[in-house]
Amino acid sequence: MALLRIRFYAELNDFLTPKRRQVEFSLPFAPGAAIKDVIESCNVPHTEVDLIIVNGRSVDFAYQPQEGDRVSVYPVFESVDITPLVRLRPTPLRETKFALDAHLGKLAGLLRLLGFDTLYRNDWRDDELARVSHDERRILLTRDRGVLKRSRVTHGYYVRADDPRRQAMEVVHRFDLRGQIAPYTRCMRCNGLLHPVAKADVIDRLEPLTRLYYDTFHQCASCGQVYWSGSHFEPLRRFVDEITSGSAENAAPAPG
Repeated sequence: MALLRIRFYAELNDFLTPKRRQVEFSLPFAPGAAIKDVIESCNVPHTEVDLIIVNGRSVDFAYQPQEGDRVSVYPVFESVDITPLVRLRPTPLRETKFALDAHLGKLAGLLRLLGFDTLYRNDWRDDELARVSHDERRILLTRDRGVLKRSRVTHGYYVRADDPRRQAMEVVHRFDLRGQIAPYTRCMRCNGLLHPVAKADVIDRLEPLTRLYYDTFHQCASCGQVYWSGSHFEPLRRFVDEITSGSAENAAPAPG
């Protein structure tokens, strides 16, 4: 085995053991290994990495480290222009779409509430989830860092927060999505698109008090679920208002 010196920056430290955070440390590696595999041996998924500097120059994931190399690993840059360097992330996806793992069912509902095309199944295997993310060009959101290490996953993110609402705030903040929010356009249950529907067309599906007090309805084109702005809707409306106004940004957990 050979040795190199490596340091991870900013939120990449979330994936490291405490003794390895915010410091440079020695790391053994097998000669001939790609730097991508060396980085993931530290439990840092490649989807979280945007820049690798080795001995003062940028390299790609295929670089094979040498004995004594000094490696700096940086996360995705949001505002710094690193165009002259070897940027590791593929070009941004033209359309923001998500695929979520089995641990993020409530987050899936909230992202749909905000209008984002969000696929979720609680029985997806890791290989199926990676395939859907790759084939449909979806950002994979997960609480399992292992799935992000799969080579087919090009756009993915490890969700830090535990609470679903804070998770939604975190995702919106991380991908700068506030300008893309289109609330109340997707079914929270199945991800289908909502369309206005006449009260007369759904009246047989309504409870007596709903028939009496509400006149405006929307229905999912896929599963037929009916929506209206009842008392149950008020907490969701407040959440959407916080997100769209930007007042939730300070409440969103800052990665790292």
